[in-house]
Amino acid sequence: MIRVVQIVLPTLLFSLSTFSSASDNTDEVTNKVSKEVTNEVINAIEKITIEGSTTANTKPVGTFGSPVSNLEYDPRVDLQSRNMAEAQADVTIRGGIFENTGFRIGSATLFDPQTGHYFAEIPIAQEMLKKAKVLTGADNALLGVNSSVGTVSRDWTAIKTAGSASIGAGNNNVNLQRIHSAVSMALADASDWTIGVEGEYSRSESDGTIENGDHDFQRASGRIQLVGPSSQTDLFFGSQEKFFGWPNMYTPFNVNETEDLKTRLLILNHKQYYGQDSTFEISTYYRRNTDHYVFSREKPEIFEAFHKTDVTSIALSGRHAQTTAFSLNYSAQFITDSIESTTLENNFTSRKYYKVSILPEYQLDLDDAQQLTFRLGAAFDDTNRDDSQVSLIGDITWNTINADDSSQTLYLSYAEASQVAGYTAIGGSDSGGLFRSNYDLGREITKNIELGLALDRETWRLDSAIFYRQDDDLTDWTYSFSSTSARSANPVDIKTLGVELFAIKRFENAEIITSYTFLDKSENYGATDIDASFYALNYPDHRVTLGIIWRPIDIVEVRVDNEWRKQEENMLRNGDDDALFTHLTLTISPSQFNGLDIVLAADNIWGESFEEIPGTPGRGEQYTISATYHW
Repeated sequence: MIRVVQIVLPTLLFSLSTFSSASDNTDEVTNKVSKEVTNEVINAIEKITIEGSTTANTKPVGTFGSPVSNLEYDPRVDLQSRNMAEAQADVTIRGGIFENTGFRIGSATLFDPQTGHYFAEIPIAQEMLKKAKVLTGADNALLGVNSSVGTVSRDWTAIKTAGSASIGAGNNNVNLQRIHSAVSMALADASDWTIGVEGEYSRSESDGTIENGDHDFQRASGRIQLVGPSSQTDLFFGSQEKFFGWPNMYTPFNVNETEDLKTRLLILNHKQYYGQDSTFEISTYYRRNTDHYVFSREKPEIFEAFHKTDVTSIALSGRHAQTTAFSLNYSAQFITDSIESTTLENNFTSRKYYKVSILPEYQLDLDDAQQLTFRLGAAFDDTNRDDSQVSLIGDITWNTINADDSSQTLYLSYAEASQVAGYTAIGGSDSGGLFRSNYDLGREITKNIELGLALDRETWRLDSAIFYRQDDDLTDWTYSFSSTSARSANPVDIKTLGVELFAIKRFENAEIITSYTFLDKSENYGATDIDASFYALNYPDHRVTLGIIWRPIDIVEVRVDNEWRKQEENMLRNGDDDALFTHLTLTISPSQFNGLDIVLAADNIWGESFEEIPGTPGRGEQYTISATYHW
């Protein structure tokens, strides 16, 4: 495996200049970009492929935006937050748990070896990234790493000359400030090449929507970008510091816990178009995350923990079109990590991860309007500490484009994926303390079969899917009423049946976004001393979302997201098992002040106290007013 990487990567890197010089024609590149987008739509068949945003709102209330903002209204994603999503949120996809979800930037899955609670600590301004794509099934098996159920994937945007400055305030003593600026210019000696520079600084603080739920955040990020006729290269650095508190954040002992997180991230990314409908992307990054956890802010000497994780990675992915009918989709990533911790008791403090996946694709044109696509391949996962695993990936897609440019897509897929447990689950004490590890945890195996149908019309779109997933030896955190430990890591076999329906309807001055999801699980822990599950069995049986974007006049825009859920019963949850959340924003853009937006925003306006994580208090109401000037 290592020998293959040593041979293939240098060869591809050496070929960059060849590909760049061979693709100088601007019209040709435009066609390539258009074809790549078309191929992404055709090939992204394993997830519900949604055109446009899956939510009405794109920005949070009470702080600045992050990669998790507003994901709670995405029909495939369940955001289980402590304090608020931007403080600490467990991102679950299709009824998985937080460690089954990966975050991918460019070609690389970003990683935290301590615990999946910190996967989303990504200090990147949202202007620098395209809209999130939620990869599941075969796409996740192909492109995700150590994320067996789903991956939130983001691509780098092209820098455009623009900027903005924002200030805001609200109840709970919220105040926030933000500035963002970007400049792009043509290189003097090459008009078809541009160089861009982009940076931002953001901060927010508040007393919290409930007592002892305060936060103090700040983030600085910047990048340099070089864009050629057929390539884009980004060099990024970001730094983020977050302090936040919450009662019963991780333990059900009625104490006021706090977290202090610092994240540094350095990324170099290169994307290249070449040949006919072919592209590849290379990403490499270094990430350091430090965490200071305090069990009781009033008496920190009772228990506190310090962790520092370092991750270095290089990743490659792409699509090589050999002929108009045959293409090769591929992905590879190498990750090495290490951790320094005051809670890990054995020598399991470093690991190396390898993944290679290959998915050949054959397209058969049935006639001018219909296309049948077959993909069949495999993925290989390994580490220097765990058993390796070969996983099968395959799907069949029937795509029809009608005379009026409407379309319908039907697909059937089967995908396997695997992952290994984080250090908190496998490297701490297995006999005492607040978080008990399990030294017998092995590789987790996921098998997913899925049938989906998408209908795309001029003014509406409907996406539907039914899937059945089997998770073997999934690592869950459980609770026993006979134990003094808050959480214990235990393996569980779970079978999940899911149904997803998503629809968008567009009107002249409005848009409606709605969805329904159903989940049903059967579990086997192989033990009798487990009374409750914090994560694997914390899921909504039924969930409905409704988003509306309405522009009654040119200077006014209303955006509202609603979510109703009926949660599976849990012995640790206090209060009701159903909830209704609403996120509302009113934007006024006075015609007298070009570039000025005044935004009134509200979150949880019904005052829901629903515990998104059993035993952890839910968030309260938040109202803000902000002003943003764009240039």
